[in-house]
Amino acid sequence: MTSLQIFADSNTIEKIFLFGFLSFIVSMFLTPLYTSAAFSGKWWKRARTNAITGEKATVYQKLHAAKHTTNIPTMAGIIFVLSTVIVTLAGNLSRSETWLPLAAMVGAGAIGLIDDVINIRGIGGGIAGMRAKVKSLLLVLIALIGGWWFYEKLGVNAVHIPFFNAWHLGWLIIPLFVLVIFSTANAVNITDGLDGLAGGLAATAFGAYAIIALIEKKYGLSGFCMTIVGALLSYTWFNVYPARFFMGDVGSFALGTALGVVAMLTDTVFLLPVIAVVFVAEIGSVALQVLSKKLRNGQKIFLSSPIHHHFEALNWPETKVTMRFWILGQVAALVGLVLFILGGP
Repeated sequence: MTSLQIFADSNTIEKIFLFGFLSFIVSMFLTPLYTSAAFSGKWWKRARTNAITGEKATVYQKLHAAKHTTNIPTMAGIIFVLSTVIVTLAGNLSRSETWLPLAAMVGAGAIGLIDDVINIRGIGGGIAGMRAKVKSLLLVLIALIGGWWFYEKLGVNAVHIPFFNAWHLGWLIIPLFVLVIFSTANAVNITDGLDGLAGGLAATAFGAYAIIALIEKKYGLSGFCMTIVGALLSYTWFNVYPARFFMGDVGSFALGTALGVVAMLTDTVFLLPVIAVVFVAEIGSVALQVLSKKLRNGQKIFLSSPIHHHFEALNWPETKVTMRFWILGQVAALVGLVLFILGGP
């Protein structure tokens, strides 16, 4: 790619933005319906009490004590998942571009939905929801099916390395696909811990990918990304501090999975860690914290993890953490776009 030329007529670009606008309107329409059902059904999110390594999450509990005494519903991710499904089925369904990300988004969202229901109802006495191993296995299954489709039906067997040539993997593209989807799904899930944080960051990432897909002349995929952006803008309007509701695992798993699939479809998997650098930092901070506790007799690197809680523990207001992470995400997306333009084939 030697120049920033977008070979699309004005009607195509207008249609792509129209998808975003329509999903915003659909989400706004669905929001009061969800809110009524959530409050009448008491879909309250149960706060976690233990850290990943098993001990009491005392720092987290202290930081979010006020939220623990307030009934705030979860599973609001249903809103933007349904909006994306409705708009895509109505006018942007494409076997080569939108079937896979839409199906993966719905499949991962279904796993998250089950997890949220278990959390809300306290099924099995577990406050954390579905067992981590079961949830991981189901997510891997969704990714394996998607990876098979990506390799067999779409015929993709190589990935592009920026500033270098394509790396031909053959069937090994499937485990790479699984790794990417599993990582992004969990990264977005972990990031969803402050009001507005995950929604704003995801909207930025999908906005960047809408531009990338447009440059690649994958107009259906660009429209799909813009559809998610529109739906997320509506969701984030109500999720910013103080949040009216939370997206839940149904939303975070759906978003992370769709983001990973879009990165694979645009052949920019090596740029994904740049565009989604805040998500990478969030899941990386958890991994480092767990590793430190295991190897250093319980000693922590961060006051609390994920890293957004560390800054809260340093007395940063929640809104400051969110907005500064948004800025970092926007800068990272811009850097990713520049690298895409300069390092393309």
